[in-house]
Amino acid sequence: MNRTTKAWKDPVFRAGLSSEELSALPAHPAGAIELTDQRLDSVVGGGLTDTWVTCGHKTCRTCFTCDWLCG
Repeated sequence: MNRTTKAWKDPVFRAGLSSEELSALPAHPAGAIELTDQRLDSVVGGGLTDTWVTCGHKTCRTCFTCDWLCG
């Protein structure tokens, strides 16, 4: 594995690079590795609320109120 690929894939290796080495790395071909704070603020989902539980209707979520798999 070359140094560029290792820097893209290995966070421990990447953390050991100097600022000059980091600035010399080409952009990762898959895009940004981290989300900006602004982007993170716009992310929804992942939390549990009682508003999405709709027993008796087609859904892929488990109802944690009655322990019944809706759908």
